[in-house]
Amino acid sequence: MLRVKEDDAGAFEELVQRYQGRLLRLLEHMGPKRELADDMTQEVFLRVFRARKSYQPGAKFSTWLFTIAGNVARNAARSSGRRQEISEIDTSRTTSGSQAAVLSSLAVDSSGLMPTRVIEGEERAEIVRAAIHLLGDRQREALLLSKFEGLSYAEISEVMELSTKAVKSLLSRARVNLKDILAPYIDSGSQPSQPNP
Repeated sequence: MLRVKEDDAGAFEELVQRYQGRLLRLLEHMGPKRELADDMTQEVFLRVFRARKSYQPGAKFSTWLFTIAGNVARNAARSSGRRQEISEIDTSRTTSGSQAAVLSSLAVDSSGLMPTRVIEGEERAEIVRAAIHLLGDRQREALLLSKFEGLSYAEISEVMELSTKAVKSLLSRARVNLKDILAPYIDSGSQPSQPNP
């Protein structure tokens, strides 16, 4: 990032390549709609580039980056809530998604996995994604930063601008709520629903 601060275009490209996939996965869960993750990822990198001259290397770069991503996701959620857009078509399966499906299919074919196990694994992953999306925004963000990005309590508290104690509490409530949301699926195979307050 220090090289980006000095207008090194190659360094910025390297940052994008290094963090784009992680940001995309994170924003698919944090944003109001999965299909907006690409746009939000681009917005994050645009903000990083705009802020390059004022960047100060105090915390880890990833902490600063995820702070920006959290702000972009919250802004998108507010904006989406105001517009009340409704889409009848699931556009989350883009060309890159279909390429991933083809590669996944080739990997399954070559590994000899049974198709029913593959389908069950995909179903479970989708159920967990849906359950995570049912969590409150703050709980979801803390959980994703902890489990998927591997950030420490201190790093999460910095990203979310909360105390470490508040982060621990958020994560504890998120785990309990996630367990409650997934209980019907685990017990009887039915779809998860919003937990009771």
